[in-house]
Order: sequence, then C-alpha cells, then structure tokens
Amino acid sequence: MTVSIITGGSRGIGLAAANRLAAEGHDVVVAYAESKSAADDAVAKIVAGGGRALAVRADVADEHDVAALFDTAERAYGGVDVVVHAAGAMRPSTIADLDLDALDLVLRTNLRGAFVVGREAARRVRPGGAIINFSSSTTRFRREGNAVYTATRAGVEVLTSILAKEMRGRDVTVNAVAPGATATDMLDAFTGGDDAALAAIAAGSPMNRLGTPDDIVEVVAFLAGPGRWVNGQTIFANGGAI
Repeated sequence: MTVSIITGGSRGIGLAAANRLAAEGHDVVVAYAESKSAADDAVAKIVAGGGRALAVRADVADEHDVAALFDTAERAYGGVDVVVHAAGAMRPSTIADLDLDALDLVLRTNLRGAFVVGREAARRVRPGGAIINFSSSTTRFRREGNAVYTATRAGVEVLTSILAKEMRGRDVTVNAVAPGATATDMLDAFTGGDDAALAAIAAGSPMNRLGTPDDIVEVVAFLAGPGRWVNGQTIFANGGAI
C-alpha cells in the first residue's frame, strides 16, 4: 500500500491532493496547522469512500512537529512513500510597505517549512517514492505587491532541484508543482475577493478561466505515480499563462 503525507491537506490544493491520492488507493495522512475541523472533515470523507486516512496537526516549520508527523504515519501505515508539501502562506505587500512580522511568517512557513519537511522526507521516504513540493507560477510572473511569497517559492524551486541530486541512488523523485492562479481561498485573500480582479486574472490565461485544485492535482497524481522519469523539475501548471 502506498502511504502519502499531505501538508496543508485540509484546504485548497492540499485537500484536493488528499482526495485524489486516496481515490487512487493511497493511505493518506492529512497534516494541518490550524483547522482541525476541516482536517477531520477531509478524513471523514475519505473514510466514507472506503479509504484510509488520519489527521495530524503539525507546524511545518517545527522540526519536532514534522518528525512526529512522520512517526505517526509510520506507526499507522508502516512507512511513507509520497510527501506532498502543499502548506503555504501569503501576505501580499509592496516591499516599501512590508511588515517584517509578515515577512518572518511567510519565510518561516514557505521556506523554512520546505527545508524542514524536505529534510524529514529525505530521511524517511521509501525507495520508489516521491517528494512533491509546491512553488508558484508567480516566480515567472513576478507581479508587484507579492515579492515575499514569490521569493520564497523561488527558493523552493532551488531546494527541489538540489534535493533531487542529493537523493541519488535512493529511487526517490523530487519535483515541484508551480500552479498559476487557482480558485482557492489564498487567491481570494490576494485579490480581496474582488470579482473584477479575479475576472482580469482569468482573462490572462489562454484557457480564459482560473485553474481549479483538481487541475493542479492531475500533475501531483502523475508525479506521485507513473512519472518516474521526471525528477528535479518544476512543473508549471497554469493553463499557459505567461
């Protein structure tokens, strides 16, 4: 049985990944930071569909929480094969107006979190497994007002490439998925829920729409399954937006 840990698994793209991998027969560990009720609901839905899942609270930037997360997965299901690191934070701001507490939060969650989860995954993922990080197409767009988030996601891309090389001989792939604008609560927070702003973003895609979490997890499922010859890459899943 394939065992998958999904950080940020109680909402957005992480939740969609948990549902998709569970549907493909994975035992799923839904890691969450704050919303226990949402994580419990995600687990209940998977179990009701005949799958196996459990929810674990973990701060992805805390090495003790992350070690305990992996410990729980190993005790419950025997090991870890796939890690989907979808947890993230965004605090839009121009650089001139940047609140340094917000800077520290985003750096801690997005960049330190990627290193802490990546370190534990590198130690524990079984041969034949996959580590899947999340970057963002903002690393290409480089929009004003989003420098901190964009910089942390660029760091994830570098980490991913180097970790893939460091896993040499382990038969474990390491890749990143870089979504474009996707209909999640994070995008709503970025735009303030402004319908005109969302419509303008959608119009920037050749597909003339926003992405959905299910669009993005098509890539996750490929990397977690048959995509064994894709390694050390960042896959841009954005409908062709540039």
